Amino acid sequence: MAGPAFAVYMNPLISALKKLGGSARPDEVCARIANDLSLSDDVLDKTLKNGQSHYKDQVHWARFHLVKTGYLDNSSPRGVWALTEKGQRAHQLSEEEIEEITKSTRNASAKTKTRKSTDNHEQNFSQKSDETIFSDMSDTSYREELLRILKSLPSFGFERVCQRLLREAGFENVEVTGRSGDGGIDGNGILQINPLVSFQVVFQCKRYKGSVTSSQIRDFRGAMEGRAEKGIVLTTGSFTSDAKREAMRDGARPIELVDGEKLVEMFEKLELGVKPRTTYDIDPKFFKPFEQEDL
Repeated sequence: MAGPAFAVYMNPLISALKKLGGSARPDEVCARIANDLSLSDDVLDKTLKNGQSHYKDQVHWARFHLVKTGYLDNSSPRGVWALTEKGQRAHQLSEEEIEEITKSTRNASAKTKTRKSTDNHEQNFSQKSDETIFSDMSDTSYREELLRILKSLPSFGFERVCQRLLREAGFENVEVTGRSGDGGIDGNGILQINPLVSFQVVFQCKRYKGSVTSSQIRDFRGAMEGRAEKGIVLTTGSFTSDAKREAMRDGARPIELVDGEKLVEMFEKLELGVKPRTTYDIDPKFFKPFEQEDL
């Protein structure tokens, strides 16, 4: 392929993210591309002058150009790579399209200084527009709206958004399996506690309006036996009291429960799918002294 060397990784990068559920940590993406392309040890072991991986550097450059042209999202504060809607729709990019991507990114970089004031104006306008749209939305209503959106997702979409949530929360190698006959296990991952300790985790995603029962918790525990040290059930609904007791029953492997309220709190804490905004309340007491004519 003509053009810069990193361009050969653009299509494999998009493909890898699709296979990984639309989002993944950088090391997961690089590992998947290396596997898909059957890269040799010579390629993988080659380093730059600073000792860093030449291969990973090339993948990062490919990602940079795909971000600049709207195929990848760059909003994760924790460095998770994710496809945009444009990236999800993208098929195999042609050589002409790849050439256009590198060309447009190069031209945009060259014009950065001259467009700086215009970009700031557009950013301010965008922020004001967002504030106008959501200015009347109370805390309660945006939480309800977030839950409504999550409940309206198709089953596979809710599984994938839970996958993204767990990745943003620090889990690694998160996969959505969702196979029938798998005892209700929708995915698995690894939680790295410290450099020496990690846990294999399985999770279940329930896009519910009602409550998850104790029998469902027992079934999930049975399915995870021998597969993982930890289990998580995430739902847009709630858990019955019996389900909560069953999850923490003495002598049984504990299961973490994430109901709709906690789910929303996680999206808030990680600023995932929601944008924080600052507001102010007037303090009338401050102005009282200034209402007097004389001190």
